[in-house]
Amino acid sequence: QVRLVESGGGLVQDGGSLTLSCVASGRTFATMGWVRQAPGKERTFVAAISIGWSGPSTYYADSVKGRFAISRDAAKNTVYLQMSRLKPEDTAVYYCAAPPRKAVTSDDYEYWGQGTQVTVSS
Repeated sequence: QVRLVESGGGLVQDGGSLTLSCVASGRTFATMGWVRQAPGKERTFVAAISIGWSGPSTYYADSVKGRFAISRDAAKNTVYLQMSRLKPEDTAVYYCAAPPRKAVTSDDYEYWGQGTQVTVSS
């Protein structure tokens, strides 16, 4: 049984930092990603990381480039999302997901975690 379990969400002030973690069990994935959903809005891609022969490749939404960093610990089957310089518009439920069913940068993934709330206060 595949499970993705996120942790690390919370309340942070504008400009602050948070690190999300996602532990996968039941299967390993070449590509894992983060997708978020703000209140009243559709899900949107945030970041993804793929492990290939030449090493890891990372992908980011334009809105988070330079502020968020995705990384992975293969031994722990865990993916991280380090978020810095957070803004109120980053407020959303963040979901860990794997693998992508279409483009890596889409919001269409096969398995999903339960989500973790990130709230950025102004």
